[in-house]
Amino acid sequence: MSWAISTLAVGVVTLLLIQRKLYPYFWDDLMYYARVRRVGSAMMARMKRGVVTYLQCFELQARNIPEKPFVVFEEQILTYRDVDARSNRFAHVLRSHCGLKHGDVVALLMNNEPDFICVWFGLCKLGCEVAFLNFNIKSQSLRHCLRSCGAKALVIGPDLIRCVDEVLPDAGLEVWVAAESSTHQSIGTLLDKLESASPEKPVTDAPQPNLMSNFLFIFTSGTTGLPKAARISHIKAVMCMAFLRLCGAGARDRVYLTLPLYHMSASLLGIGGCIELGATCVLKRKFSASQFWKDCVKYDITVFQYIGELCRYLVNQPKTAEEVAHKVRLAAGSGLRADVWTQFLRRFGKIQIRESYGLTEASIGFVNYTDEIGPIGRASYFNKLSLPFEFLKCDPQTYEPIRTDTGHCIKVSKGEAGLLVAPVMFTNPFLGYAGDKAMSEKKLLRDVFKSGDVYFNTGDLMLQDHRDFVYFKDRIGDTFRWKGENVSTTEVSEVLGCLDFLLDVSVYGVTVPGYEGRAGMAAVVLKDGHGLDGDRLYSHLLHTLPPYAWPCFLRVQTSLDVTDTFKQQKGRLVQEGFSPDTVQQPLFFLDASRKTYMPLTAQLYDRIVSGKIRL
Repeated sequence: MSWAISTLAVGVVTLLLIQRKLYPYFWDDLMYYARVRRVGSAMMARMKRGVVTYLQCFELQARNIPEKPFVVFEEQILTYRDVDARSNRFAHVLRSHCGLKHGDVVALLMNNEPDFICVWFGLCKLGCEVAFLNFNIKSQSLRHCLRSCGAKALVIGPDLIRCVDEVLPDAGLEVWVAAESSTHQSIGTLLDKLESASPEKPVTDAPQPNLMSNFLFIFTSGTTGLPKAARISHIKAVMCMAFLRLCGAGARDRVYLTLPLYHMSASLLGIGGCIELGATCVLKRKFSASQFWKDCVKYDITVFQYIGELCRYLVNQPKTAEEVAHKVRLAAGSGLRADVWTQFLRRFGKIQIRESYGLTEASIGFVNYTDEIGPIGRASYFNKLSLPFEFLKCDPQTYEPIRTDTGHCIKVSKGEAGLLVAPVMFTNPFLGYAGDKAMSEKKLLRDVFKSGDVYFNTGDLMLQDHRDFVYFKDRIGDTFRWKGENVSTTEVSEVLGCLDFLLDVSVYGVTVPGYEGRAGMAAVVLKDGHGLDGDRLYSHLLHTLPPYAWPCFLRVQTSLDVTDTFKQQKGRLVQEGFSPDTVQQPLFFLDASRKTYMPLTAQLYDRIVSGKIRL
């Protein structure tokens, strides 16, 4: 008997040694999969009790933990009961005074503040579909956003009224401001009617929504130029609520949220994550690198959400006493470069980083639940059980998937970059873009591995290494990311094309040492008899595009390279970048302090790449 036990022990130890050698992350993968299953089971159990939607999850917590702080904002503390009651009041006012009802699309343009959440939830209680608007966009994009989502009304924050001045005359919709008074005769007010409204939930004729039906519109930049209104399903929104729990957060955590609420990351992952946990969200009006660690100490922060740029700003700040006195144990987000990741951990203490990847339009995503620096997640057997995905071979010039003679796509080998795709299914729905059927269809790949199957094309190149770690490589198409925002090259090109001294424009993104994403650059052709007017160009950008979309660099050419079908060829431009040693044509640099474009000399270039000049 003892011999058998000894043999079994030796066998188990041998298997463990083999596992550690060949599959070192087996237990990490298995435990994360088990966590995903537990979260899924809890979600299904809630649904059986009638708690189906994002809003219903919040209302459940308002009943279960009414006195627990939900939102902390500056010196305000709002409990789950407070937010529920205030959102009920907004719902009554929005219905009785604004005439809003189930099925109406209402745009929301507000900064980070508690009333963003209360107005949003109030509209949800009426059965309205809310469209989050980016408060950085200018009048042309704002008009487009309002039209494309079919908004009947617009609710705006009092500090953003100036943003709609040019849009109001021809907007064709009702505008309401979350304030007690308004200087605009055409803008109604909400807060003066709020206190007299009931804190009880309004009775509506809104039926229990279908999980596959539309919940929200969130705008995302794309190859069409202007922002696209991505439809967010109820199931997608509910699945997003599990993000913080999957990253390791709990009910006792205090989550610091500095990202704008119009982003999915803040509204669905951040606020939704706090609701799912029953945790407290400390909301910041706007990210401040100098105030960050002071806030973490002041508000007893234990978890924060990030984008890569945020972390880079923090490591570039002067050292402070608060940066080592905090209680932060977990940071969850996306876009964190490996070198910044390393610096961040070395400087700010034992903070667990949970780097991730996700999309606004679909549910496919990754979380790096290990301590490996660099990857966005894992691609093991267990990872594909919950949300299947594949990496496809694609043409290096067109980025279209390569197909076999039978018309089907080919998977890449490990160690080779491939296009990330995921099957369209109940847990990974794609409802498309409002008002843009053609672009919606372009995001779908059909007959990928067998006739009749449909996959969502993320447009992102990924690499799965031999240890099954997944690395983000690049975003294909005419969109790049800068300052934590997506920049549409088509939109920037159209704006630049309005200038009378420019004949032709090609916009693209270039890498800059020490920065996340790509900085904007434009190759321009001047009209005969015209020079580059840097002052006018700066002034034009100031009034038409948000600062993150302004080209940092210009390259003046006599012509642009195009294909036989007259499509711009940007590959060489991207590869050559903005180095005066590589580019033979005149180069210019955006000098925001002088409000113009200055010639880019070798000395200026050296100061930019060394970090002495900040972009």
